[in-house]
Amino acid sequence: MRLVIQRVKEASVCIQEPNKKNQVVGHIQEGLLILLGIGSEDTKEMVERFTQKLLALRIFADKEGKTNQSIVDIGGDFLVVSQFTLYADCKKGNRPSFTSAAKPEFAQSMCDYFIEVLQNKYQQIDPSRVVQTGVFGADMLISLQNDGPFTICWDSRDWM
Repeated sequence: MRLVIQRVKEASVCIQEPNKKNQVVGHIQEGLLILLGIGSEDTKEMVERFTQKLLALRIFADKEGKTNQSIVDIGGDFLVVSQFTLYADCKKGNRPSFTSAAKPEFAQSMCDYFIEVLQNKYQQIDPSRVVQTGVFGADMLISLQNDGPFTICWDSRDWM
């Protein structure tokens, strides 16, 4: 599992369809934009660990400007967007290989599980919280106002 975590002031994701107006499917204010890549070796245990860490990660500024607050502390939002290209391998040739990325059916089930677990954990803390998402497999346009910028990359290979 690979995550790119971006602290944002605002972010949105639109579905891009030929000859149609782009449709906004997810929008957040201050919070975290999570780009989520699923690998063929990923497990539900990894999802549990990553989602728990996301809720506790202290990357928001306190009153003194130090990164001492979590998304829970600030009441922030999540926007999760699946992105298999996080598994791009560019070692050979000029065309990236995606052989380490999970097959679509497994990747979608794991993305859905990730969102469900994150949603459930966050709503246990604050029932009003909703995790916004993109649409798995769709062509999407992501807009964001990166705060900082503050961007973190996580890879399950570094955690297990």
